[in-house]
Amino acid sequence: MNQLSYKAQRRLILFGFLIVPVALCLTFSYYPAASLIYYSFTDWTGTGWDMNWVGLDNYKQIFTEPEVFLALKNNAYYFVGGLIQVALSLWFAVILTSRLKGRYGFRVMLFLPYVLHSVATVIMFKNVYHLDYGSLNSLLRTIGLESWQQSWLGNPHLVNVSLAFISMWKYMGLNMVIFIGALQSIPSDLYEAGSIDGASGWQKFRYITVPSIKSVLSLMLLLTLTGALEAFDIPYIMMLGANGTSTFVVQTVDTAFKYQSFGLASAMAVVLLIIVIFFIIIQRKVLFREER
Repeated sequence: MNQLSYKAQRRLILFGFLIVPVALCLTFSYYPAASLIYYSFTDWTGTGWDMNWVGLDNYKQIFTEPEVFLALKNNAYYFVGGLIQVALSLWFAVILTSRLKGRYGFRVMLFLPYVLHSVATVIMFKNVYHLDYGSLNSLLRTIGLESWQQSWLGNPHLVNVSLAFISMWKYMGLNMVIFIGALQSIPSDLYEAGSIDGASGWQKFRYITVPSIKSVLSLMLLLTLTGALEAFDIPYIMMLGANGTSTFVVQTVDTAFKYQSFGLASAMAVVLLIIVIFFIIIQRKVLFREER
């Protein structure tokens, strides 16, 4: 080592620091992704290594069987809930960046649901939505709205709305914290100038706040869309995809592990990956155009 020049030693050290993360990335990211794409062109059942090359048959099956893409309809509930969640998160962030007394306590309270594990969240909401002793129906009965009591998880017209609400409640705190960070980065001089010009609170929000956090808003909308497409934990833990709650990812998992069709499931995962990458490219182009 001492016989090497300083430049060679520096390159060797840099190579040593880079080889570990690159090896980990290749092992746990790129190799599984390449294997996924390869399996999507086979009829692999997930057991053994016997598989046949089927070409595009798996992809044709995805686009020709309605039940595969009908699951995306359930993802739409999570997307709509995500849009409401973004709006509420921004509203709470605006309030909790003002000089409200006890704002730090409210921030902690709103962020706590995100800290909870999904299993704990589902168990809690099972008690909320239970038909007989659920707290939601008990509340409706207490305030005289007995006719509004429902089997929130048994009614196929309400179950996806109920599950989307859980997701909205769980992740709203995280979005709020991100918005708070963005709002605190806005120079106070802009608001002072707006006050001098006689701008109302709504005008400050519309012409100062929103343009200043436009990139964060675009990011949050992208995360909302990708999160809705990847919805899995709450519908799977709560319902196992039953009663019309199967999302695209739940359908993919069932295809692989319940029906032992890993080739078709791999193709479904590739399709989902392409959809997500497509929206990421659009979001990046929109942000780049706005920055220019």
